Amino acid sequence: MRTYVYIDGFNLYYGALKGTPYKWLDLKALFQSTLQAHHHILAIKYYTAMISARPGDSDAPTRQTVYLDALKAYIPELTVTLGHYLENEVTMRLARSPLIGSKFVRVLKTEEKGSDVNLALHVLNDAWHDRYDCAVICSNDSDLAESLRLVKAEQGKTVILVVPGDPAVRRASIQLKRWAKATRYVQPATLAACQLPNPIPGTGFHKPAGW
Repeated sequence: MRTYVYIDGFNLYYGALKGTPYKWLDLKALFQSTLQAHHHILAIKYYTAMISARPGDSDAPTRQTVYLDALKAYIPELTVTLGHYLENEVTMRLARSPLIGSKFVRVLKTEEKGSDVNLALHVLNDAWHDRYDCAVICSNDSDLAESLRLVKAEQGKTVILVVPGDPAVRRASIQLKRWAKATRYVQPATLAACQLPNPIPGTGFHKPAGW
């Protein structure tokens, strides 16, 4: 079965990778182990945005760049599509207001923009061009539900939902499950078994220190 994999990078990171030693993740191995043998992975499409240096962690952008370059060097089926960040000063209500003083504060709100839209557009465009029989969606973002409905209802494609995280702590979106033939989860044991080689053969890319 011709299979395309679509990965919401930040959903995968915050749902399954943050705080673990498994960030040097081999995405192709992950989905080969998650899917049945009849799935022939023709493309892996990864959607993210480039992060900025943070207070106390100035190397975060370098680590991300090394990882993305390592993926592209090691997995020929993989492409990366970048969104962007927006940072705005907004007024937000305090969860617990002080006895005296304002109940609202001004905060900097950082939002990653574009990845969900890019993923939804690509899964639709690829379906209309008949590039796959099965779309594997690695996300738990319910905003993708309408695109999945269209590829299933209008193009007759199979959808498999892969939820980043352990089912014991993270439930799959009901809106996404509605259009999926099957729902699977990215669990720690699978992450541990699907790590990139270090270094990447034929390159100078090494797993970042601290990962």
